[in-house]
Amino acid sequence: MRNLLYIFLLILSGAFIQGCISDDFTTSPGVRLKFSTDTVSFDTVFTDLGTPTARLKVFNPDKKSVNISSIRFRNPDSPFSMNVDGVSGYDFSNVEIRGGDSIFIFIECYLPENQDTRPFLVSDDLLFQLNGNEQSVRVEAYGQNVTRLRNAVIESDMTMTADRPYIIFDSLTIRKGATLRIQPGAMVLFHDKASLVVEGRLEALGAPGKMIQMRGDRLDNVLPDVGYDILAGQWRGIRFAPESFGNRMEYCDMRSTNYGVVVDSTADLSRQKLTLVNSWLHNSESTVLRSIHAKVDAYGCVFSEAADAVVSLTGGEHLFSQCTLSNYYLFSVISNPILSLYHVLPAHASVNPANPLMKASFNNCIIYGLASDINEGDLAGSDVFIRYTLLKAKGNDDANFLNCLWDKDPLFLTVRDEYYFNYHVKDDSPAIGAGNPLLVAPPTLSDMDGNPRIVDGRNPTLGAYAK
Repeated sequence: MRNLLYIFLLILSGAFIQGCISDDFTTSPGVRLKFSTDTVSFDTVFTDLGTPTARLKVFNPDKKSVNISSIRFRNPDSPFSMNVDGVSGYDFSNVEIRGGDSIFIFIECYLPENQDTRPFLVSDDLLFQLNGNEQSVRVEAYGQNVTRLRNAVIESDMTMTADRPYIIFDSLTIRKGATLRIQPGAMVLFHDKASLVVEGRLEALGAPGKMIQMRGDRLDNVLPDVGYDILAGQWRGIRFAPESFGNRMEYCDMRSTNYGVVVDSTADLSRQKLTLVNSWLHNSESTVLRSIHAKVDAYGCVFSEAADAVVSLTGGEHLFSQCTLSNYYLFSVISNPILSLYHVLPAHASVNPANPLMKASFNNCIIYGLASDINEGDLAGSDVFIRYTLLKAKGNDDANFLNCLWDKDPLFLTVRDEYYFNYHVKDDSPAIGAGNPLLVAPPTLSDMDGNPRIVDGRNPTLGAYAK
């Protein structure tokens, strides 16, 4: 018993001595901190809105602990703020880092609105005082003034310009009789769960080199060097109501939606519902284009990346000329073929006799990707024709599939594993020169890059891009 008591006292005294020993701090002026970067950069920061958090890692390479006497921004009225050890502020004192250890500093930015129409640079220096020496890390961001619309309703004609981005919160509704015109180079950003509802008319008319951007309002990165563009479901999408006709989307880049473009049933095929020209609709949790008993045409467009069918058409009348339909969706199993056609075959007429069967042509197109090409492998008896189109499937021409390239890889520049989606084709693609010049519709004489479709009498390349 006496020996056990002696051992217990030794352990207790050792613990007491150990608890009284403090870390050994270096005061050497030769010690320098190391940083994960020399410049903390934010993507575009919208005025009057907070930013996502940027992270700076601060290393102590010395064996001994250091006491950073001051961490502060050079500008006392800095637009940047930081968080150190769970505390937010602009100036911190006596921040300790153990030998060989590191800490994280989280930085945010808030910019008030001003009169600038173009992005403007703001910057500051984050200063570290250690053992009589000063080190600094640059912090910078490009500010951008925006126009905010919350539950907005357009009752009369309105124009969106390229002067400032627009951020849509909740919804933007175009009432019947009103037209929303969007000019080349405009940027229309949608907050989480926001949508555009068209009861009147939409004229979104971009130009080569001045695409209209329709996307979510997150401009930062989800991974290093990978933007939030790769994430679908950032906003709902565009819905064209039954009473809406005469809509046009030209040179539009629309992406990262819940349901893409949805064209509600009209039961009126005498009027054009929607015309798409040289546009890219991509990255949807559902389809990127769904049309129900409507007249919708597409010229020189790319439709890509969807958890469901990329394009889903029910009845209606359609012309797809020089279009690329592809699916390399990242985030779930793809549930339907790339092109899904319904109310097409004579057998379908008895299901919905009130609406006529589909009439459609797909000319000089590419249909290729991870999913199967078309849900209806046999279109016999239908009024749907696929001409001079490259397909992934193995098959043969017949009365509905005419001069098609079967079981061919178009050799897109897309590299899915690297989050790179580009539907131009490589120089040795079988799609080059495989089109029929007589099927080049007037709106597709130039592609969305502005390149001519037919040069020196050569046959056109299949798909959306001229080269």
